[in-house]
Amino acid sequence: MKLSEIVDALEATVIYGDDHLAKEVTTCGASDLMSDILAGLSEGCILLTGLTTVQVIRTAMVAGVGAVVFVRAKTPPHEVIDLAQEQELPLISSPYSMFVSCGRLHACNLTGLDGRR
Repeated sequence: MKLSEIVDALEATVIYGDDHLAKEVTTCGASDLMSDILAGLSEGCILLTGLTTVQVIRTAMVAGVGAVVFVRAKTPPHEVIDLAQEQELPLISSPYSMFVSCGRLHACNLTGLDGRR
């Protein structure tokens, strides 16, 4: 699934990364615990989170996350956006809750981190 399709499915706003919307994503994970992200996310997946701190970007880079989706219409502070730009990490904001955002992506045939539907 392309990032552009994810943006459409989530009726989301691209905060940073319009030039990365052709990127392919095959898996998705959701968490507000950065330790879960480090333990479970796979290379190139998208991360859905309600956190908007610099630690989200730092953790995403270590874990190899391909894009971050902020749920509940959250917008991160400028320092978070600046760091994402430095790392060329797309940032997206969905108006939906984490539960609904995950459900919408599941309905579009995106799999969880273990490849199961």
